[in-house]
Amino acid sequence: MKGLTLALWQTAYAPTPAQALQRLDATAAQARALGADLLVCPEMGLTGYAIGPERVAALAEPSDGALARAVASIACRHRLAVVYGYPERHPAGERPYNAAQFIAANGRRLAHYRKTHLYGDLDRAQFSPGDTASQAFEWRGWRLGLLICYDVEFPEAVRGLAMQGAHAVLVPTANMREFDEVPMQMVPARARDNRLFVAYANACGREADLHYGGLSTVAGPDGERLGRSGRRSDLLTVRLPPIRAQK
Repeated sequence: MKGLTLALWQTAYAPTPAQALQRLDATAAQARALGADLLVCPEMGLTGYAIGPERVAALAEPSDGALARAVASIACRHRLAVVYGYPERHPAGERPYNAAQFIAANGRRLAHYRKTHLYGDLDRAQFSPGDTASQAFEWRGWRLGLLICYDVEFPEAVRGLAMQGAHAVLVPTANMREFDEVPMQMVPARARDNRLFVAYANACGREADLHYGGLSTVAGPDGERLGRSGRRSDLLTVRLPPIRAQK
């Protein structure tokens, strides 16, 4: 098990998925040049988050859809793993899922997760809740887990991954400025309580009536802050040393 360099992409949402993919391509190149092994993007990073139920439904795709193929191409081109968020089409035709995927540097989809804890009226109007807990997976000798935004505020969600031997939890998010206690206090607490890393990649800027807070954060197993962004667009890189998983 070797160390792992993360890049957290804190960004405002692009107007269209095509523009988001162009930005992702450029950011992946920058992250790789900085030595990153893995790029973590914000929640619903390819489509926007506060875009309304109709727009979410129109952009929803299966997990192997066009967006997944485009991200896989970017990952292969830059030899960089990517965690990204997108709206996943519901197989029963109900509201889409708020989902995230891990695409390895060879383009393979290694993990997929649907947000289980929906926050507020906006989330509930746009999405169906996932009904399966996140499952840890192996990559380059590390055991990793995915959560999305509000999920990380529930101790049980992070503890469930720790019980599976996770070394790090990767969290795409779209947290607003009025909830700074999440990156400032909760993320370090979840890391410390479970003796693992938590990487929290937030959006920034404005979208509809929301003002995203930035403050993307990486916390270590002792709760120490290993890196934190400010309020504006940023590419935060942090080197994670090997650790033993919490049992």
